[in-house]
Amino acid sequence: MALSPKLDLRQTQSLVMTPLLMQSIKLLQLTHIELEQFIEQEIQKNPLLEQLDKSDDAISFGGGDTNAGYASDGGHQEYVENERHTDDFSSDETDSSWLKSGEGTSSSSMSDTFDSSLENIFPDDPGSHDFIGGDLASQWKSSAGDGYISSGGENYNLEQVTAAQPNMQDHIREQIIFAFDKTADRLIAAELADQVDEIGYFRGDITELAARLGSTVEHIEKLLCVLQGFEPAGLFARDLAECLRLQLRARNRLSPAMEILIRNLELLAKRDFHSLKKLCRVGDAEIIDMLREIQLLDPKPGTAFSSGTADSIIPDVQVDQNPDGSWRIELNAETLPRVLVNNSYYATIMKAKTSPDEKTFLGECMQNANWLVRSLDQRAQTILKVAGEIVRQQEQFLLHGVAHLKPLNLRNVADAIGMHESTVSRVTTNKYMLTKRGVFELRYFFNAAIAANEGADQHSSQSVRHQIKLLIDAESVDSILSDDTIVDMLKEKNIDIARRTVAKYREAMNISSSVQRRREKKAEASAAKSNVRSGFIASPRVGLLAVGK
Repeated sequence: MALSPKLDLRQTQSLVMTPLLMQSIKLLQLTHIELEQFIEQEIQKNPLLEQLDKSDDAISFGGGDTNAGYASDGGHQEYVENERHTDDFSSDETDSSWLKSGEGTSSSSMSDTFDSSLENIFPDDPGSHDFIGGDLASQWKSSAGDGYISSGGENYNLEQVTAAQPNMQDHIREQIIFAFDKTADRLIAAELADQVDEIGYFRGDITELAARLGSTVEHIEKLLCVLQGFEPAGLFARDLAECLRLQLRARNRLSPAMEILIRNLELLAKRDFHSLKKLCRVGDAEIIDMLREIQLLDPKPGTAFSSGTADSIIPDVQVDQNPDGSWRIELNAETLPRVLVNNSYYATIMKAKTSPDEKTFLGECMQNANWLVRSLDQRAQTILKVAGEIVRQQEQFLLHGVAHLKPLNLRNVADAIGMHESTVSRVTTNKYMLTKRGVFELRYFFNAAIAANEGADQHSSQSVRHQIKLLIDAESVDSILSDDTIVDMLKEKNIDIARRTVAKYREAMNISSSVQRRREKKAEASAAKSNVRSGFIASPRVGLLAVGK
């Protein structure tokens, strides 16, 4: 058979990931903070986009029409217990009541009410108006007007203008000035301070520093001993034992027995109190007092200078129960961006005498703006549909608590709402739901299934962990539960679980083994008896130090 080239016509279908489609998929998994940052970047690049402040209901663009893509405050979804959750989000089949798209908006007043002195202290964000350079930017600013409403000072965060937190390095350098007289010693001490990590431990090599600085190891060791006397106590320690030893010495509590305890921290980590009492030659009451003294120490003294602030979690979905027993599911208006498309400005510029390149640029901007609005609307609808199905599946948890949490996976939700499993995975990533039982990540409601005895309903892994914790919390000194005993007790509750699974769940909850728990309770009971004989009242429970790096 001879080989020869030929033409062949075929028709196939394939999914092409265009940049706009990739952007729409990316928006699903963004948190509300990341979404705000993304929209700010798009607004700076696109003169047809404007973000409406969350406290405003309307904004004026010189009397022109705008397209809005955002969720209103009243947006919600309801389902009744006896009815199937539907995809209808409003009474209007063509448009959702919680989405405003293609409607004209206007405002009678765009004036700011701030005093000029306050504006100097709290300047407005220039990023909301800095879009692109050139003539189009000036036309955009002149036609759009102010385009931003500031109201009353509620948008300002006083935490941003408070005094800065003290820095650990600056705190050390201030003490170096008063601790050393010679300039050479101060320079070496500053070099040693640069080798301190964020938790306050010295991580440098003294031999290498001595060779590099032209000094001796003995002299640097002497300077390091002086630095180890700085406040707070424990700085410049080279390991955990030395850090605890420095703090005990500063408190004048470094007794010979305490020194032996510090040298055997591995036994303390194992809760081997019997061996510690023998090594330290102390009784039950004394070993408990020593452990209490250790608890008062700070294993990471450098963290006191940490300037990081804890960010509060803002829920994306709010769930409330109606008086009739149904559930009301609302999107949090604070996490929903309100993006406007200025159609009037686009029409004005396209009618003007503009170059073909400018018209092409504006056409691309309009296409990207409309796609962004549709993507935001679709993102809001998808989050609402997934949250509604989760509430329907986990209704017993919302009513009765974690013991009634049902096993659930992504495929169950995806099949129920007619979406792909990967879409549900993106939606539930870093999204939070506010319920009457607290704020939970959407991923919290997805649990593996634990088999049940005699064909009963399966149990979720989270509810089984809760059962294990309740059993261990109810232990007494004379009845410490082993993992095998816990397995037998769970089987009586129709929970079929293996011993290794119980051990895995127990370790995940940071609960020690039965042997270690027995040692702890015996030591506490002995200390309580000694305190009673001495006329003191013992505390109900003494927590132990978690020894580690």
